[in-house]
Amino acid sequence: MPLDSAFAVVVNLIQAARQHAYQAVNAELVSLYWQVGEYINRKLASAEWGDKVVDQLARYLAKTQPGLKGFTRRNLFRMRQFYEIYNGNQIVTPLVTQLPWTHHLIILGQSKHPEEREFYLRMAIQERWSKRELERQFKAALFERAVLNPTRVSPLVRQIHPAAVDVFKDSYVVEFLQLPAEHNEADLHQGLINRLKQFLIELGRDFCFVGSEYPLQVGGRDFALDLLFFHRGLNCLVAIELKVDRFEPEHLGKLNFYLEALDRDHRKPHENPAIGLLLCATKDEEVVEYALSR
Repeated sequence: MPLDSAFAVVVNLIQAARQHAYQAVNAELVSLYWQVGEYINRKLASAEWGDKVVDQLARYLAKTQPGLKGFTRRNLFRMRQFYEIYNGNQIVTPLVTQLPWTHHLIILGQSKHPEEREFYLRMAIQERWSKRELERQFKAALFERAVLNPTRVSPLVRQIHPAAVDVFKDSYVVEFLQLPAEHNEADLHQGLINRLKQFLIELGRDFCFVGSEYPLQVGGRDFALDLLFFHRGLNCLVAIELKVDRFEPEHLGKLNFYLEALDRDHRKPHENPAIGLLLCATKDEEVVEYALSR
């Protein structure tokens, strides 16, 4: 075994330990903020303290704990809000220590109601979003797209992959491509390849890139699938076709043809049937409903 490979094992152990240590410190810090918020809430609720006493607490901590950060008047009231919002929610409360405090501040500050707050809390944990990505998902209105506008999935896909409804979205936001107003499918395709990491984040966890312009041969003819991914959770290939115009029913015929080719010639014995994702610029809801009704 080469020394570089042997040493890499030790490096991986160190990095894993650092990550676990960071997670443990983060959980302890969020737990501390919870306890401080609970204490302040109890004092204010019992009328033992007024808002001015919280001001005094902030000044006292700054004086007696030099170098201590994060305990300003504003943050102390945020800790109280944090406790008030999640206290008593037996489903959500166990999850709060799984996110950094900065994530909680974003969720508390930008969520409009409890359902939206819980949605982003769970998604941030599930997808392991960075602070920047969480902010982007709020800006892109993921909650409205994913929850208020349910994903259109064909009956056959629902039957074969019941979990697909939770994996795919009704719409995807790819503003990070920075494409010109007038662009074609080649521009869109190249933009997604150039920013594959961002596109994978937008798609969601468990998507693995397989190929671009993926070659398919049927009979004596050659075809090229725009993008091919594999989803670990669904255990299947995911074919993506790109259209810069509005959705047309005939687009599904081409996509279904590609799915059949993947299932017959490329799917492994242990894998589930392939799923197709058609990305169009716009759509008519009624046309989509008719096209996916069978």
